Amino acid sequence: MGITVDESSQLAALLNSHAEQLIERWTEVVGATLRGRLTEAELRHQVRELHSALTSALGQGPFDLGDEASSALRASLTELSRSRARQGFSATETAVSVFALKDALVDVLNVQSGDRDTLAAFVTASTVVDQLGLFTFERYTKSREQLIADQAEQLLELATPVVKLWDGVVAIPLVGTLDSARAQVVMERLLQTLVDTGSPYAIIDITGVPAVDTQVAQHILKTVVAARLMGAECIISGIRPQIAQTIVALGIEFGDIATKATLADALRHALRMIEANRRSAAGTATPPQRSA
Repeated sequence: MGITVDESSQLAALLNSHAEQLIERWTEVVGATLRGRLTEAELRHQVRELHSALTSALGQGPFDLGDEASSALRASLTELSRSRARQGFSATETAVSVFALKDALVDVLNVQSGDRDTLAAFVTASTVVDQLGLFTFERYTKSREQLIADQAEQLLELATPVVKLWDGVVAIPLVGTLDSARAQVVMERLLQTLVDTGSPYAIIDITGVPAVDTQVAQHILKTVVAARLMGAECIISGIRPQIAQTIVALGIEFGDIATKATLADALRHALRMIEANRRSAAGTATPPQRSA
């Protein structure tokens, strides 16, 4: 149902003429639904911004929430939805903050009086508020989805720490299931740490991985190959008897990649390799020339 120019202007005039009463009652209704989780000052500020933006949009012609004239109103509704999503409010609690305008209008305009003009204005206002409520619900849903995605990414990063065990040796202990998304995070964090520390050895510890299947093995192998391209060698630790049997049964081959039963064994292996490389470098160094 569209809103005509006359209906928009009449509703804008109505909202302006009863501004303080509407804002007061609107704030009371919203505050009752939120049960004190926001201060009255915060609620009043939000309600006043919505009232101002709505009145401005209605006063610029036939109301359409998608028009340029309603950009400030859309921005206010979007910010309301985002803040409520971040604060942990439900979609219903967020939408009520908009739909409560109807209750405020009923009380302030005394719709029950049966006045024809008042009833017509309330019908117009209901149509507008319904649009605002639907828009708010959509923005809340998108904000909530983005918030969940950001939290999931943060959890992935926290679940894949890369630690420096020794000078030249870093380790990444894996715990839980290793899916494609997490494998990408593991690879990125490991490669970045190798660049930052200049470490020639990296230990991938799978002690906390409950099961190793073909997909998990492929993720690990890709990480090893990527590390080699960066000039680092990987050692896989945490190969328990059950894991070893599964790897053999699946026909998974790690090739020339060193594998160890424990993280301690992998660290000892890395230190031996570092020492061997040091001795080799020292042995091949050009001896100093004797002066004549």
